[in-house]
Amino acid sequence: MDLGTAFAAGLQLDFANLPQQLVNGILLGSIYALIALGYTMVYGVLRLINFAHGEVFMLGAYMALFVSWWLGYSPTATTLGQSSWVNLLMMLVASMVVCAIIGMLIELFAYRPMRSQPRIASLITAIGVSLMLQYAGALFLPNSPPQPIREEINPYRNEVLQIPLKPRDTTFIEKIKVEEAEFNAAEAAVKARMETEGVKSEFDLSPEGRLLRETRNDERNDVTNMKSEYERSGVSLLIPYGQLIMFVTALALMLILRHIVMNTKPGRAMRAVSLDFDSASLMGVNVNRIVTLTFAIGSALAGAGAMMSATFLGLSLTTFFGVQPGVKAFVAAVLGGIGNIPGAVLGGLLMGVAETLVVWSGYGDYKDAIAFVILIAVLLFRPGGLLGSSKVEKV
Repeated sequence: MDLGTAFAAGLQLDFANLPQQLVNGILLGSIYALIALGYTMVYGVLRLINFAHGEVFMLGAYMALFVSWWLGYSPTATTLGQSSWVNLLMMLVASMVVCAIIGMLIELFAYRPMRSQPRIASLITAIGVSLMLQYAGALFLPNSPPQPIREEINPYRNEVLQIPLKPRDTTFIEKIKVEEAEFNAAEAAVKARMETEGVKSEFDLSPEGRLLRETRNDERNDVTNMKSEYERSGVSLLIPYGQLIMFVTALALMLILRHIVMNTKPGRAMRAVSLDFDSASLMGVNVNRIVTLTFAIGSALAGAGAMMSATFLGLSLTTFFGVQPGVKAFVAAVLGGIGNIPGAVLGGLLMGVAETLVVWSGYGDYKDAIAFVILIAVLLFRPGGLLGSSKVEKV
């Protein structure tokens, strides 16, 4: 078998399940979009890639974990309180506040002293801060075994929203009734044979009785297969309430960010600084304050994404929890156009969809590699991103 045939054989795609996978991708992409906004905001203001952003995401997840322990959902707790949306809100706010503070501290002590230095110095500093948070965190944070947030704190963990797209084929109902009648007749024949032969176990039947038993088993399989066909004949979107809440919350935070940037005085100052750092300073803009605010907002969004990922997706935490989401969000920001806020959102959603389509196609082992494939393709064919500027800028 050649490579082309092997590849085609691997793509036994269930297109009836494609709408579900697209929805899953959008839900996942909303988290990538939240993280990507932090990258794109910092780059828009400072022309700096904050490689420590993934570690801020990681610390936000740990903050959510600690708050859940404080609420009584520690790994050793045997008596758990009533789960409530209030608990989730407390975890969300705590993660956002702590991440905002961490982002401001990173800007103040790591990036601000490097601002007058060559840009490569800031880049190396960003990588150094990232590694420091990963490995220093391993000394102080519970890291082994990986720490999950207990699912009992999520009151929506077992609730699913079902949206029918295509009704099930009702002709299967009559066929199922016929198959069940044949199965019941075969079951009765086996029991009658057991009584006739005076045996208590089906395995003690004569060859004729065993033949009846095999026929009965075939009829049972026919019923099971027919019911499966009936289930597959309809198409429904299944959206866990937790992930739906995650998506709505992410969307609300993005809209709030857009309002801040477009309709408030600090937002206008951010746009002024992003256009011309020195001119904005000469016009009376407090540049240091705006840069700090930018780091705070971007880090708070990462904290929100971290809390929801750890809680609603059930991911376990280590101090390397933010590495892969951080890389994928960075690719999302580049894909949409680094420095462009709508582009970061678009890039995040496309990254989520691309990842779920790789899993859907049967190549789930390569889902993490798709981010680098997309990054290479963007840099080759559209370096400015989908919504970014095509102007080449030297770094």
